[in-house]
Amino acid sequence: MPKPSSPLLSRRGLIAAGGALGLVAALTACGGGDKAKDGAGDKGGSTASGAWSFKDDLGKEASAKSTPKNIVAYTGTAAALYDYGVQVKGVFGPTKLADGKPDPMAGSMDISKVEILGNVYDEFNVEKYAALRPELLATNTWDGTYWYVPEASKDKILKLAPAAAIGVGDKVSMDKALERTADLAKSLGADLNTKKTADAKARFEAASAKVREAVKANPGVKVLVGSGADQMFYVSTPKTSADLKYFESLGVEFVTPEQDKLDPQGFFESLSWENAGKYKADVVLLDNRSVALQPEALKSKPTWNELPAVKAGQVAPRVTEPIYSYDKCAQILEDLAKTIQNAKKLG
Repeated sequence: MPKPSSPLLSRRGLIAAGGALGLVAALTACGGGDKAKDGAGDKGGSTASGAWSFKDDLGKEASAKSTPKNIVAYTGTAAALYDYGVQVKGVFGPTKLADGKPDPMAGSMDISKVEILGNVYDEFNVEKYAALRPELLATNTWDGTYWYVPEASKDKILKLAPAAAIGVGDKVSMDKALERTADLAKSLGADLNTKKTADAKARFEAASAKVREAVKANPGVKVLVGSGADQMFYVSTPKTSADLKYFESLGVEFVTPEQDKLDPQGFFESLSWENAGKYKADVVLLDNRSVALQPEALKSKPTWNELPAVKAGQVAPRVTEPIYSYDKCAQILEDLAKTIQNAKKLG
């Protein structure tokens, strides 16, 4: 998973937040930002006294006098919470496409019913955030930071409400990220015992079995995980993303870039387009995010067209940032099983 600061992702100027500064002091008290003492349960939730706490995957305790209702979340996190019946007031991150349609990261959410505080990396309107009187900020974490919370304004943002981050990077696998997202949803009032949730989890488990079966039925298929930008082709390692780690545990064989050629955070190797054919693969899983070049745009890159998987028509979208609900991840696994099952080994 590339960091947003990589050349792959578009950036915009930081949103000026001066108007929010006067609101910080007034709202800090209702944010409940003080950390509860160590030793509270990992899953968190409301106590008999009505207080709420949740120990997140950064090891930090988020707490409030009651279960948060005014929730603001990274779009993908918000979409996962929505699948459990937890509504958010505002979102930040890829939410709306240029044509006004929902970004895939928004999942099943009705984006007309949430305040969009920022639609790209480094865009977060602190003044609008403060006006929502937030009681919780929820996001993911890949590398120990709050995903899509701008570095330049994070201190102002984190003063306004407690924050909780769910790990989706190198220390966890997809199944763990799903479990922790469900824990957060439960702490916020979601009922995990509904038939809908049970059916989604059963579908996920069945889809995992389908991937295992596909790998056994068609062994030796080599999969490259790539992402295209104007000047570079990025090849991801399966070791630092929750989804790819899980796929690997199901038997999927990945092309792994050289360890000493990875970016400083250890996510990918950057190849110039002249060297895009460095690694041979039977299948390419291509970054599906709106910030990455898609197959139609990549046709202008001669070396892309020469990749064996491209010539064979064995390119499939990779949901680079899964929405961590069982419902959404089951679909990803079902699609992966079909891709592996139908792939021809290209030698």
